[in-house]
Amino acid sequence: MSRIANTFETIKRDGKKGFIPFITAGDPDLAATRMLIVELARAGATVIELGVPFSDPMADGPVIQRASERALKHGFGLAAILETVAAARAETNVPIVLFSYLNPLLQFGPEKLADEAKHAGVDGVLVTDLVPEEAAEFSGFLKTRGLDMIFLVAPTSTDARLKMIAERASGFIYAVSRAGVTGAREKMSAEAEELVRRVRRFSDLPVAVGFGISRPEHVRDVWRYADAAVVGSAIVAEIEQSSSPEEAVSRTGRFARQLIS
Repeated sequence: MSRIANTFETIKRDGKKGFIPFITAGDPDLAATRMLIVELARAGATVIELGVPFSDPMADGPVIQRASERALKHGFGLAAILETVAAARAETNVPIVLFSYLNPLLQFGPEKLADEAKHAGVDGVLVTDLVPEEAAEFSGFLKTRGLDMIFLVAPTSTDARLKMIAERASGFIYAVSRAGVTGAREKMSAEAEELVRRVRRFSDLPVAVGFGISRPEHVRDVWRYADAAVVGSAIVAEIEQSSSPEEAVSRTGRFARQLIS
């Protein structure tokens, strides 16, 4: 059983639901990223999504786009991100998922990534623009190293597509609450609950809902019908509004605790 699967099994046994925060690696810098991973774990994160900064983040809204821009100015690559994960592993056992576009992973080398991600302590990978039909080789590299391949589903996904993804995913399934890009919203979409219901027809994997979750009431609403709530832009906004890396860590930790209190 993978670390992700074991973690979800544990919270289910304890009658709890999951919290999955997203941060962009290198925003505001990699030293802060290591501290943010540790602080979010202490704040109650079930899994942490660690975004790999990319110059053309098509699926992301302006908040996460700006985070990628800030991170890219530091000039580091994927190897440095994995070193940061390895450093954080000395202080926390929280599952970590790399959240990336395909291009940076191809440049690094998919099989090399699988090897080095496993060595660093990464637990899974979600590639936003890699469709399941073309993911067999990449997924195979991960599977042989015991890493999970996380896939996205959306309200527009057909039942046939949900079934196919359910057969190929591991760890958990990420249900996008609505069409469009990432970003905080005032209200959650009713489509999300229906999507989770549809996914459960084809899979026993935990289902996490993301896109637009920014308030404690959003998290509680998602917890009614899903296994975990993913919070991205709202957390990245806290980092963006901080005046120093140290403030970013403390401010993000406080916000995370408020979200799940």
